[in-house]
Amino acid sequence: MTLAERLTHYERLMRLDKPIGILLLLWPTLWALWISSNGHPDWIILWIFVLGTVLMRSAGCVINDYADRDFDPHVERTRNRPLAAGLVSKKEALALFAVLVLLSFLLILRLNTLTLQLSVAAVFLAASYPFTKRFFAIPQAYLGVSFGFGIPMGFAAQTGAVPAVAWAMLAANVFWAVAYDTEYAMVDRDDDLRIGIKTSAITFGRYDIQAVMLCYGATLAILAGVGLKLGLRWPYYGGLLAAAGIAAYHYSLIKNRERAQCFKAFLHNNWLGAAIFAGILLNYLAVSLPGILSSF
Repeated sequence: MTLAERLTHYERLMRLDKPIGILLLLWPTLWALWISSNGHPDWIILWIFVLGTVLMRSAGCVINDYADRDFDPHVERTRNRPLAAGLVSKKEALALFAVLVLLSFLLILRLNTLTLQLSVAAVFLAASYPFTKRFFAIPQAYLGVSFGFGIPMGFAAQTGAVPAVAWAMLAANVFWAVAYDTEYAMVDRDDDLRIGIKTSAITFGRYDIQAVMLCYGATLAILAGVGLKLGLRWPYYGGLLAAAGIAAYHYSLIKNRERAQCFKAFLHNNWLGAAIFAGILLNYLAVSLPGILSSF
């Protein structure tokens, strides 16, 4: 195997060819960085978190495939992944995971002590999530904590503290993750039932669609409460309204439980996260604009 071929397999193992996971991890982090800084994030901290998101998502994919190496060959959608197909060895996967985690840690060394402490919990969550599918009825909730841990870390990096509003936003992200990853799990439900993996799509059963929509509703309700608590302006709620419209569109995709449409809904969650961020961004622009205009 040439070096170029090996690097291509590593890229696929890290899922760099499928950026949806990076985006679903990045949007909540950006929500937190903008809200914690009142719309003026430290740009060095911002780039540290963006790069850290790419590295930790890649590390999470590697350890996920390592944990599922005996299951993935039996699932139609995952049987050709590099580890499942024998293109990358177990030792290579573990070594790659270690390198990615180390790079992530080196990236945040310049941040404050609280952020460093939270990073230890973040690594534990990323490394342990894949194994929850063996015993936890709704592993997607655990994924939501893992994918949303950039929220308390973002507040810690910007302010040196993690207020109650940060934990509320993390709770909102848990509900969002259950919604979008249930859509994802609906694609693999038959295979997962056959091999004995637990997922929310299996746990919710015939109420899966209702559960997805309730989780979307809980996400938006919590974020609306955050807006009220912080006194955010109308553009923020406009972003939440746009996100609600996107969630309604997802219902139209998943209502018949067709695999391709469920997967399309999962991928489309990028736009839901983006809509919420757009509302946050426009809120702070609306606050700053009068002062900017008056300076001319």
